[in-house]
Amino acid sequence: MPVTSDRNYRQLLSTSLAYRTREIQDLVFNSNPVSALLKQRGAFKTYSGPEIRVSLQIDKLGGQWFTGYDFLDAQPKELINDAVFTPKNLAVGFSLTGTELLANEGRTRVYNLIDEYMETAENSMMDLWEQALHSDGTADAGRSMIGFGGAIPINPTTGTYGGIDRATNAIWRPTTYTMSTDFPDIGTTFDATTARPVLERIVGLRSKGRRYASIAIADLASYQAVSASMVAHQRIARADGGTATLGFNGLEVATPAGNIELFAATGVGSVMPTGTIYGVDLDGLNIYYHPSRNMVPLFPGDGAQPINQDAIAQFLVWNGEMVLKNPRFTWRLRTTA
Repeated sequence: MPVTSDRNYRQLLSTSLAYRTREIQDLVFNSNPVSALLKQRGAFKTYSGPEIRVSLQIDKLGGQWFTGYDFLDAQPKELINDAVFTPKNLAVGFSLTGTELLANEGRTRVYNLIDEYMETAENSMMDLWEQALHSDGTADAGRSMIGFGGAIPINPTTGTYGGIDRATNAIWRPTTYTMSTDFPDIGTTFDATTARPVLERIVGLRSKGRRYASIAIADLASYQAVSASMVAHQRIARADGGTATLGFNGLEVATPAGNIELFAATGVGSVMPTGTIYGVDLDGLNIYYHPSRNMVPLFPGDGAQPINQDAIAQFLVWNGEMVLKNPRFTWRLRTTA
């Protein structure tokens, strides 16, 4: 609803010549560091068809040592299965009356009102998308995207993900650690003393060869604990950490498997869960989207016009799903119980 009742300050005059400046201040919370980070690191991929299918190697072939007339074992094995994900749809809509559009035409126009609404709809969509990025997919009766809450759940031994039951398929489980119980030899509180050895332990355990979670996304308090664990000459801000696009630098932390980059998902309107660090293997995580519905208008032209009203309606739509296609190297750390 409007923030003022005075007609002279309302949208009709604000978007025409009565309002001189072309700058609009954003009073809505548009904070998307996580989505910006994933996009910057190449996690967004296109798909086509009715579903998103990811082929998985679920077993490996065995071997044996033999000599002479030993019988060789050549039993058949099923090595490949698919995880199947249903794409989700997100829409942000708006409507404008003919009176508003008329006041925004010709030489009196300061803004293209429809373009401004479309840009605002995109920002709103990104905010809703980021909320879903941290959710478990149960919002709106299961119509929401399955975010980290479902892909990297607190309890990874329950639930079905991608059509595969985690309770009966341990290979399909990510790992969740709880600071208060899982590191008794290091400590029970995530602070400047315990932060580095805990991260080193987790990354070391959840790695194989050159594969490990090279990106960590933390809430502000957890990020500060890691930052405080480093003396000034150890604290390395990544040169390409994304200051211009993400609003903050990443800390590079050395671990037995390799260096990881730690980012704080913070800012006005952030929905990052408190007391949480996600360890993300970018080779095992993708955001799939349909190229025909990647934040584009639903109706052609300016929008749909009702037959009995002087108005237009338009929606911005997105279609896709977040897919954790390899959970072996991805983890969640609960820094607080």
